[in-house]
Amino acid sequence: MLDSRLDLPAASPLMTTLRAQDEHEVTLDFTQVKHLGTLCLQVILSATMTYNAEGRKLSITNVSDRVIDQMRVMGMTPETIARGRQ
Repeated sequence: MLDSRLDLPAASPLMTTLRAQDEHEVTLDFTQVKHLGTLCLQVILSATMTYNAEGRKLSITNVSDRVIDQMRVMGMTPETIARGRQ
């Protein structure tokens, strides 16, 4: 479960959390997220690309319409993020 604000102060803890994951499939639950900032989006994309290179998978669930709109402004969707912008 992610924090409600994925902004600049959340980027470093998010990166640490994603690096610590060792499961084959990692799911990010966006249920509580109200704000997704660019830096946290970059952290998630970086993790996705790393996971893909390792043969692992990252998926995103429970994204609100508000956060989907924030993703769209940045040219992304939950699906493109989960693919690592491929």
